[in-house]
Amino acid sequence: MDKILVANRGEIALRIMRSAREMGIKTVAVFSEADRNALHVRYADEAVCLGPPPSNQSYLLADKIIEVCKELNVDGVHPGYGFLSENAAFANALEKEGIILIGPSAYSMEIMGDKLSAKAAVKAYNIPMVPGTEGAVENLQEAISTAREIGFPIMIKASAGGGGKGMRIVHQEAELEEQMNLAISEATSSFGNGAVFIERFVSSPRHIEIQVLADKHGNVVHLFERECSIQRRHQKVIEEAPSSIVTEEMRTKMGECAKDVARSCGYIGAGTVEFLVDENLDFFFLEMNTRLQVEHPVTEFISGVDLVKEQIRVARGEKLSFSQEDLKINGHAIESRVYAEDPQNNFLPDIGTLERYVRPEGPGVRVDDGFEEGMTIPIYYDPMIAKLVVHAENRDEARAKMIRAISEYQITGVKTTLPFCKFVMEHEAFITGKFDTGFVGRYFTPESLDNRNSDEQEVAALMAAYVEDTSSTTILSSASVSSVSNWKRNRTLHD
Repeated sequence: MDKILVANRGEIALRIMRSAREMGIKTVAVFSEADRNALHVRYADEAVCLGPPPSNQSYLLADKIIEVCKELNVDGVHPGYGFLSENAAFANALEKEGIILIGPSAYSMEIMGDKLSAKAAVKAYNIPMVPGTEGAVENLQEAISTAREIGFPIMIKASAGGGGKGMRIVHQEAELEEQMNLAISEATSSFGNGAVFIERFVSSPRHIEIQVLADKHGNVVHLFERECSIQRRHQKVIEEAPSSIVTEEMRTKMGECAKDVARSCGYIGAGTVEFLVDENLDFFFLEMNTRLQVEHPVTEFISGVDLVKEQIRVARGEKLSFSQEDLKINGHAIESRVYAEDPQNNFLPDIGTLERYVRPEGPGVRVDDGFEEGMTIPIYYDPMIAKLVVHAENRDEARAKMIRAISEYQITGVKTTLPFCKFVMEHEAFITGKFDTGFVGRYFTPESLDNRNSDEQEVAALMAAYVEDTSSTTILSSASVSSVSNWKRNRTLHD
């Protein structure tokens, strides 16, 4: 494999290209008109514009991407995540043209892309699953009967769902018909598939996932777990590896289950098996993501494995170069997703220009991004600016390093999730590991950040007054800046 096309944009495109370059593989970038000056476009050996900014006129144009592959003699395509990464039709089209997809087969995507077919596939392996319907709910009476059998509250889920869409919690029978109709409607509009099923609602769930790797020779390994319970709108914001609640025995059981899920669909490459864990530490299969995950860097830190390089090697037909026994957990890693969102305004996107953009540095700090100072966050795509990842010897040190890195990450021009991420790092529930997917609803309010913001604004005002009156002998009392670090005071004076 001498040349690959990265069918994506932003930080993940750049991250893939770096590993490819280290392997001596040339890269081709594709981009929309909005991304003409993007970092991944400048980094690639070749770049081709797909069309206007909207995704359906650029990054989702499978036929055009395949044309580019043929024109530039591309050997393989890495889809990253999002866009076409789990599109079985795209995978089939590449195969017909003799172009290697650096990812699983279309068959695996189809099986695991539908929650009901995924449940059916793993059933033969005795994978623990949340009690509920085995197939789609056909009518209200069936829904009522199932709900009575497993007990309220229940969860209605879209078979083709993701990102919390087509999902409804029902606490009592009187709400069931309305919520079921709403779930079907949302599933139909979002996925073109209105099939829904019912499961028992798992109270206080933890969202824990297992990274798997499988080659074309029947070898399957897992690379331990990631804790992904800090979420907003059913989407992750902070991830860590390993989880603070997973014991060695539990890790082994979950890992073996994850490998069996991969075997159930003949999986090839890197994938993620997601589980719900209840208050009794019982775990249940949730779904499989047939692609590289956003949070893969925390696994890379604790395992020492470059997942993108492994994906490429597997796609070339090579055997995994290590066994399960060769893998071990090294330290602790935490990732904070840096979104251009306003945590004090319901995490709504806050698009604009990065007036100031300075990354944190130091041992064990990694920033995966696709932006630099002066660039504008496009309104057409996911508002993630970067992934801030840290690694340390243990969880406490990793948490402290993340707080330090967040404090040194300078971004102005747009609101970001960095203040929220720092709030999480400093919260007692996170420190003790006693949290679940309800963290945001239970602990976070917009006012939670008010004190932090007001402290920084006060110091900024004091610094401004100091700079303006340079001829005076005004001395700032230690009490007036006691809550702010020397680094922040000095930065304000010298910026």
